Amino acid sequence: QVQLVESGGGLVQAGGSLRLSCAASGSPFDINAIGWYRQAPGKQRELVAGLSSSGSTNYADSVKGRFTISRDNAKNTVYLQMNSLKPEDTAVYYCHADVFVYYGLGRSRDVYWGQGTQVTVSS
Repeated sequence: QVQLVESGGGLVQAGGSLRLSCAASGSPFDINAIGWYRQAPGKQRELVAGLSSSGSTNYADSVKGRFTISRDNAKNTVYLQMNSLKPEDTAVYYCHADVFVYYGLGRSRDVYWGQGTQVTVSS
């Protein structure tokens, strides 16, 4: 089992910044890909930013140039730096990880979600 614990959400004025963190822990694992999704009230959950094991990144068009995803491998932590925040960025942000979990001599590929952290941007 792998646990994802998010932190860093909060209330900020439009134009402000926040940095979200997601720390992964648990069974021996390797991360294939890790990223951030968000879900606003009444809307579907959407991908915000993703980071592959090779280091390639992808972003939703709505956040390109404003958000940056990064990773500290030593800490098994992924970050989402959010700048120039807009009211439409208001949502619950979820960390998502696609991992190989090692069990003895075997491994399985699993997907995990964090519990979510609220980001509210006031106008």
